[in-house]
Amino acid sequence: MPDHYREATNEWKTASPAAHLPKGAWWEIFGDDELNRLEEQAAAANQSLRAVVARFEQARANADVARSGLFPRIGVGFAASRQRDSVNRPLATTGEAAGKSFTYDNFVLPFDLSYELDLWGRVRRQVEAARAAAQAEAADLEAVRLAIAAEVAADYFTLRALDAELAALEASVAAYRKSLELVRHRRAGGLASDLDVAQAETVLNTAEAQLPALRLTRSRFEHALAVLTGQPASLFQLPTAPLGIAPPEIPAELPSALLERRPDVAAAEQRMAAANASVGVAKAAFFPVVRLNGLAGLQSGDAGTLFDWPSRLWAVGPSVSLPLFDAGQRRGRLRQSEAAYDETAARYRDTVLRAFAEVEDNLAAQRLLTAQDELEQTALAAARKQLEIAENRYRSGLASYLHVTTAQNTVLERERALARLRGQRFAAAVALVKALGGSFAAESLTHTVRKGETP
Repeated sequence: MPDHYREATNEWKTASPAAHLPKGAWWEIFGDDELNRLEEQAAAANQSLRAVVARFEQARANADVARSGLFPRIGVGFAASRQRDSVNRPLATTGEAAGKSFTYDNFVLPFDLSYELDLWGRVRRQVEAARAAAQAEAADLEAVRLAIAAEVAADYFTLRALDAELAALEASVAAYRKSLELVRHRRAGGLASDLDVAQAETVLNTAEAQLPALRLTRSRFEHALAVLTGQPASLFQLPTAPLGIAPPEIPAELPSALLERRPDVAAAEQRMAAANASVGVAKAAFFPVVRLNGLAGLQSGDAGTLFDWPSRLWAVGPSVSLPLFDAGQRRGRLRQSEAAYDETAARYRDTVLRAFAEVEDNLAAQRLLTAQDELEQTALAAARKQLEIAENRYRSGLASYLHVTTAQNTVLERERALARLRGQRFAAAVALVKALGGSFAAESLTHTVRKGETP
């Protein structure tokens, strides 16, 4: 895969998936204690994560089951019976026992052994497939853990962006009330018209009507965080607190080798390895199955002599089996396993390509959203200046109140847009960290506040 992203060289290197490397508490780069607490709760109590942990344990157990095929199987049993032979049994038609029946006891204590000589690698390939499948499940576990942590961070920052938007809207509502009071006083003094009062009331009522919708959206994200942290939504609550920090600047010069830690890449690679081993199992089916069988134990017609030395018995010998005709069953299974391998190989390549695309998307988002943030701050400053001029002209009687309401709406729109944009920048940073597979060198991050930007 390319050694770097678009901004750097186009050299290629061999990929070595490394999902086993620790991802670290990458959310700490945001410097938010509340987020750190939520991430710890999600890691300890998220039910989806617990379900994946259980599935991983199943895969590990299945690998142990497959590994047991490499060793002999030894069993022991015990049987006791009292039996009466038929007078007309086949052996009774000749010899001294003709026309007689026998009733006797039979006690058997056998030990049996069975061991497959894995001459063609069938058992070894089964073990390889099971181990690769278990490693894929381990990578899936890391993928779910990373996805849940990223979802917690994204929902948290979206909620905080809504807090900032609510704060801007509530501040605007308070300002609109004061403006309405001022207009009413001017109307009482004959300096304003009923139209000015109606316009001020419209602006205030419109702003107040937007508050319930924002609070509902915030509640939904709060409830989503409750589910992610394994808590009842009715008992979970986060106090409002607008974002007070700037998102971290993640450099675009990070090496693409970081993608080797992505769990989904490692899972796809391990599933490809498991499918490759399954091809070996299907090929081994064309060769004979050779087993070594053994039996040893004790047998007697009297329980008192069961453990005497003359009561011993044993048998040992190999067995070979090979289907001569199966109507194409083995060839069909081989083609099936080869096609399954081709599918997993294509999915692996697709996963890697998508990983590069996700990183490039979020690198572009980080750069473009930062530029947009700067432009929004400039637009907000201009809107506030426009509002100040409109209010002064209105007080001086040089403009109608319509100019004031227009400027007020513009300021509110820009403040809310800036709050939403700040949340998008944090969400893009979270998505970039997730796309890179987790945390990376701390020195590559910088918590910076650009000149002219308020944290």
